[in-house]
Amino acid sequence: MTAKPWDMLNPNIGRVSEEVLEKRLSICQTCEHFIKLTRQCKKCGCFMRLKGSLPHAECPVGKWGKEEAVKE
Repeated sequence: MTAKPWDMLNPNIGRVSEEVLEKRLSICQTCEHFIKLTRQCKKCGCFMRLKGSLPHAECPVGKWGKEEAVKE
């Protein structure tokens, strides 16, 4: 399953831990495809703080992948 923008609105899709999100964002921030001004990816156009919080999201160039959602 590929992450879609509307997944952020789906209450049935969990989120990754803050630790995983920060790890993903740190990888993005060093990537040549990262737009620092808007914090978006040039490859997929996503806002990475939002996409990075989705457990089934994956980097479009393979720098990070799916993770487990945090149990509530």
